[in-house]
Amino acid sequence: MNNRPITEEDLHSFVDRTLDPRREAEVSVYLEAHPDVAERIGGYAEQRDMLRAALAPVAEEPLPPELDLARMIERRRRPGLAPRWAAVAAVALLCLGGAGGWSLRDMVRPSLEGVAALAQEAAESYAVYAPDHVHPVEVRAADRDELVGWASRRLGYQVAVPDLAASGYRFMGGRVVATAHGPAALFMYDDDHGTRLVMLTRSMAVDQNTPMSPHAYGPVNGFAWAEKGLGYSLVGPAAPETLHPIANEVRRQISKAI
Repeated sequence: MNNRPITEEDLHSFVDRTLDPRREAEVSVYLEAHPDVAERIGGYAEQRDMLRAALAPVAEEPLPPELDLARMIERRRRPGLAPRWAAVAAVALLCLGGAGGWSLRDMVRPSLEGVAALAQEAAESYAVYAPDHVHPVEVRAADRDELVGWASRRLGYQVAVPDLAASGYRFMGGRVVATAHGPAALFMYDDDHGTRLVMLTRSMAVDQNTPMSPHAYGPVNGFAWAEKGLGYSLVGPAAPETLHPIANEVRRQISKAI
């Protein structure tokens, strides 16, 4: 091993699997000697895998004909036939790669609305925050009143935090997150065996009173519904038959509170 220090960039490249074999071996030795860093990097790796799994259905969608790179290049080679925007889009696709494909996806397919959008937002929030072993929540359960006050002010209505202890899940805390449809409150739960659940709530412009329905995004299952203009979605890796009664308990407690 050489004396070059292990940097944060090396650690992130280790998670992304882009290091050359020698440097990867050096980082592995470093992580064995620093279990605290190894735990943090392990969390990043789990988050990477969760995001890949959650977004896999999108990545497998066929590319719209208008964005087919080979077709754009062929048209560009025939003078006078290719519109200016096609050449620009071809260059953009080459530069942006996978990230660009995700952004352009939203340009060619209408956004979801109503409880379907809420369910997707909850699954995406789960993929981002639930695997985090360092800061999964911004305000912890010990400061529950502070969290409720903050979330209620940001959302414009009194939020309720369900108690899922009887279902085997303790309240960890939460945060306010941004969505395409406004701010939402995220509450996280854990069964002390590594399984976490996330409940997301926000106001609804569409589907203001909607029965509970199941949704699935990769390995994340969920149930979403709306009542009196407020939407709720409970998501997690648990099987739908396990998650459904917990979602019913959440709905029962919230209906009683509002």
